[in-house]
Amino acid sequence: MKAIPRTLGAPFHAVRRRAALGAAAAAACTAMVLGGFAVSAAQAAEPAAIDDIILLTGADESQRVVNWYASASTAQVVQVAPTNSIKKGQFPANATVFPAVVSANTVNGGYNGHSVITGLSENVKYSYRVGGDGGWSEAHAFKTRKFDGNFDFLFFGDPQIGSSGNVPKDQAGWEDTLEVAVGANPEAELLVSGGDQVETANVESQWTAFLAPEELRSVPWVATIGNHDVGGKAYEQHLWTPNTDRSPKHYRGNPAAQSGGDYWFTYKDVLFIDLNSNAYTASAEPGVDADEAHIGYVSDVIAEHGDEAKYTVLVYHHSIYSPASHANDSDAQERRRDFPTAFSELGVDLVLQGHDHSYSRSYLIRNGEKANPDEQPGADSVFQGPGGVVYVTANSASGSKYYDLTAPRVGSDFGPDPLNPASHWANSVEDQEHVRSYVKVSVRDEHLQVENIRSGTCAAPNAAVELGQESWCGPDEGASPAQPVGSVVDQVVIHRYDETRGPRGGATAPAVTTQQDDVTITTID
Repeated sequence: MKAIPRTLGAPFHAVRRRAALGAAAAAACTAMVLGGFAVSAAQAAEPAAIDDIILLTGADESQRVVNWYASASTAQVVQVAPTNSIKKGQFPANATVFPAVVSANTVNGGYNGHSVITGLSENVKYSYRVGGDGGWSEAHAFKTRKFDGNFDFLFFGDPQIGSSGNVPKDQAGWEDTLEVAVGANPEAELLVSGGDQVETANVESQWTAFLAPEELRSVPWVATIGNHDVGGKAYEQHLWTPNTDRSPKHYRGNPAAQSGGDYWFTYKDVLFIDLNSNAYTASAEPGVDADEAHIGYVSDVIAEHGDEAKYTVLVYHHSIYSPASHANDSDAQERRRDFPTAFSELGVDLVLQGHDHSYSRSYLIRNGEKANPDEQPGADSVFQGPGGVVYVTANSASGSKYYDLTAPRVGSDFGPDPLNPASHWANSVEDQEHVRSYVKVSVRDEHLQVENIRSGTCAAPNAAVELGQESWCGPDEGASPAQPVGSVVDQVVIHRYDETRGPRGGATAPAVTTQQDDVTITTID
């Protein structure tokens, strides 16, 4: 592992900082100056080739992380400057340099690097590039927003590039979804993963296709590990995460051969906690139950940071209330026993999940049961109440694979809904149309709004349909025509519960409403 000594500590806007080479290297050869960073002539002769750049979340809204692959373990940095200071493509001499940690890849050869960009100012567009060893990558840009108040983020289920058997088609659907989603929501501040970035953990051609969209270099990606990512170290090589606990109890297998860990970060008024749900029952730490370890981790993070946040959002891959092929898997049954009561008692507001390549949105669930027996299927406005949690499962964002809805099993722990026997008891909405979609979450002072939005139609790019892996496409199992891109599949406003004030600061919750065709979209003030 190689790191340039860190000399940065003051806020970005307060002090311009530079990294320096060691005295021995400076004495050995003539120094060249590139954008304020000293580079030796020997280093400049053979700069590392940089690729697979991705912008990731940091520990809070004032940070970003850049992750990349490199051909050599040179002295690499990330150079950052306000975009309006760059003239004719040249970074200014006083551009800020952030040191990098460059490590040899455990799999697939080469090296991976990451750099934590700290001290960002709000409402500024920044440009950045990777290099400093005699060469630079292409420059990319991101924009910070206000560091408090309302914001939107987007949630994506299972791109799973390669699962259709045709990587280029999967990539095309994934690129189109991100272009559509970010194009329709240009102020979205985070792109959140539901896991399964790729089909096969250590296949770099799939990672290259996953990383192709330019949006992944302009809006921070919030990584989540899925069962298709876990079987090797490529996930950790590509996707650095903040505040990560990589102790064996958060892994199911050998941590030296798998990716994993639990992590958390805050963003404005939201505490995000991301779990490695591949680890359940017996963990890699002898005698430790992984689900108990996850609950302990969530408990500790909320105890330490929960008072700083208005909402707590959990993210993990394996959905516990999904409506399709994985609905009754033994591990789903185990998590249904282990998680819901703890999450209610801990005050979790929203749980985002993937894995089942279909969409569902639960009723408000308290302690593993429907919180309000009178909440109607498809209600577009719900009032949280103490311990109420909404669980969302995202459909495929790439179109590489879909799973059809399954019938609830009578007599099981996930049987039919008395109000809608075709659906599982926990779910207010279940949907599969064999078209790509994503979830938009709007964070507001007194509510969260969740929308499932179509990012494609039955037409290409839609790999599973194009390749004949699905025999129908569109609503009502193909009986109705596909709806246009940008149309809303489902929408709900979750009114926040405050134990000191009740719903909406003491207002009485009105009667539960049913889903409406006309959706009112809230906007950022």
